[in-house]
Amino acid sequence: MSGIKLFHINKGLTRRQALGLAGTLAIAHALPAWASDAIGEVIDVKGDVIKTQNDVETLIKTGASLVNNDLVATGKKSFASMLLGSDTKILMGENTEVVLDSFLAEQGGIIELVSGDMVFDRPEGMPKIDLTIRTTFGQIGVRGTKFFTGRSRGNYAVFVEHGLVEVKSGQSTRSVAAGEGVDIATDAKTRSLFGGDMSETKTWGKGRIEEAYKSVGLL
Repeated sequence: MSGIKLFHINKGLTRRQALGLAGTLAIAHALPAWASDAIGEVIDVKGDVIKTQNDVETLIKTGASLVNNDLVATGKKSFASMLLGSDTKILMGENTEVVLDSFLAEQGGIIELVSGDMVFDRPEGMPKIDLTIRTTFGQIGVRGTKFFTGRSRGNYAVFVEHGLVEVKSGQSTRSVAAGEGVDIATDAKTRSLFGGDMSETKTWGKGRIEEAYKSVGLL
């Protein structure tokens, strides 16, 4: 995957806090997007899930439409599942923020994991899409697969269930295949300007896989 740039996020405040959403912004009722603008919908909600578009915060429920530039955020003990296009699912764990930066159904685009844990799930055998997921530690190049990314045993991590992803952090790049994972250091002392130190790929055991999936409400 050529021409990929790294994006690094200052995490002093979450995106919602920076917008003042932890304060007194009014909660709007969910309004349907115009059909031509919609890129997907929320297919499952547990607990408090909020999306922000143009500085307007909306408490959303199952069936809510999604458009590009939506910031979707889950609260404590809250989970959400989104369907983008007809086949791509994003599952969010608690205290997680995802920006649908520029997604085009069946083609790809950019999604930003601002904080927290998520699973990207696209069934095997479907046509590949060209998608980039930006994170605090670097970025992940995706071409149709199922994988977890988020917090795991004291580090950021990526685990691939099926397919193949390319993870870039700092000066390192790893191709992560089915059954494998990588860890990226979160300790500030070991982080470079453009990301954390990344481990070699290694096979994950059943216990660690289950921990990761539980964090997004899968188990």
